[in-house]
Amino acid sequence: MCLAIPMKVEKVIGEFAIVSLGNVKRKVNISFVENVKKGDYLIIHAGFAIEKLDKKEAEKTIKIIKEIK
Repeated sequence: MCLAIPMKVEKVIGEFAIVSLGNVKRKVNISFVENVKKGDYLIIHAGFAIEKLDKKEAEKTIKIIKEIK
């Protein structure tokens, strides 16, 4: 089973970004996604950003994930 999580970009460092979801922060590779900037939401899978996500959709998905916990 694969799981991809929406996370918010806190900082961009070359081909990497620091992303967060709640208190969880990770360094991920962003080389597959163009024009990543602070504040963007990205779909993260296995340490790689695979797609940008609209803020509204990201927040909706994050809310569902929190409800499942």
